[in-house]
Amino acid sequence: MAIVKKLQTAEGERRRLEIINPANMETIGEIEALSKDDVAEALVRARVAQKAWSRLSFKQRGAYILRALDVLVEKQDEYIEVILKDTPKTRNEALAMDIYTGMDSLLYYATKAEKFLKPEKRPLHGLGGGMKKLEIHYKPLGVIGIVSPWNAPFILSLNPAIQALMGGNAVLIKPSSATPFAGGLVGKLFEEAGLPKDLVTILQGDSTTGQALLEVGVDKISFTGSEGIGRHVGITCAEQFIPCSLELGGKNPYIVCADAELERAAAGAVAGNFLNAGQYCGGNEIAYVEKSVAPEFIRLVKERATVLRQSNSGEFDVGALYTADQLKLVEEQVAEAIAKGATVVAGGRRNPELEGLYFEPTVLTDVTADMRIVKEETFGPVMSIIAIDSIDALVEEINASNYGLTA
Repeated sequence: MAIVKKLQTAEGERRRLEIINPANMETIGEIEALSKDDVAEALVRARVAQKAWSRLSFKQRGAYILRALDVLVEKQDEYIEVILKDTPKTRNEALAMDIYTGMDSLLYYATKAEKFLKPEKRPLHGLGGGMKKLEIHYKPLGVIGIVSPWNAPFILSLNPAIQALMGGNAVLIKPSSATPFAGGLVGKLFEEAGLPKDLVTILQGDSTTGQALLEVGVDKISFTGSEGIGRHVGITCAEQFIPCSLELGGKNPYIVCADAELERAAAGAVAGNFLNAGQYCGGNEIAYVEKSVAPEFIRLVKERATVLRQSNSGEFDVGALYTADQLKLVEEQVAEAIAKGATVVAGGRRNPELEGLYFEPTVLTDVTADMRIVKEETFGPVMSIIAIDSIDALVEEINASNYGLTA
């Protein structure tokens, strides 16, 4: 994710935003923020494109999506370069999170959508059951608005778009203003695959642009992001009587029982925690470990965490945080945990060797349930380890969390 700086514009001009790389603090480029009128015009064009698209068979739609797969396979290196310019990921993370997962999603829905959406026969209750038949037929909703986040801007724009398209819908995609170029790749991908004009539209802009998309009159909203904004999206959609899909935050547990293979458990915990510098909602932020094996597990985790490489160039393992606000939040949570008695096993501070938004890969022990590091989503390169007396106590503590997601 980039740092976004609002630029001065003349009256009547579109708002312009400067995008700055958080790893090296260099300017990536600029975007123009689309207005409410721009969004409304895009919706009109999308409705026209959607009518023709909805009349195609699943096989015909799938042929377009499979062409997009061919484009992504052929141009994956070019796409990775854009993703890495827009986000402080490692190359392997871009390949695994965005490119490979994107390929898988394109192939999966292109070939499976017809099976998922075929008509279904349902039994009827009561006297009508013997005289009437009931079938459910799935029809396209129309135009779907997609609001995608900064931590995985390509795949989390692409995946809902594929599903919507295979269902016979058009899509309007609003990428995060902090990662506009990686999110915008989705529009380029479908254009290069030859999809009909105006079927997929990228709406670059800021929060005003996003709000316009919520209110313009689309038929559904797909949102991935924070709980706070997700709550606002849900309320806005409810006021318009339109459905929404909300994928929000997570505070996911990693469970290590006494009979676990500790070498594998430690390797899995580190890989799952520090991927994308901990900035993904499916990451395991807390390891709950049975006390009898906790010391050895902590030793093994420390060995791995302390050799993770951070850099803004070349090969490295853990990238920068995506925003200055996110770095501040991580610093505050770690500082509060230390003040309340947590022990720093690895890291624990902003990386003093690097200019960008880097927080060292951090491991904390002696963590307790009253700390923010346990109660709130961290979304950073921090692993908390909690030693638990028994499996029953472990389950009880995990279930006390407000977060579900992958748990």
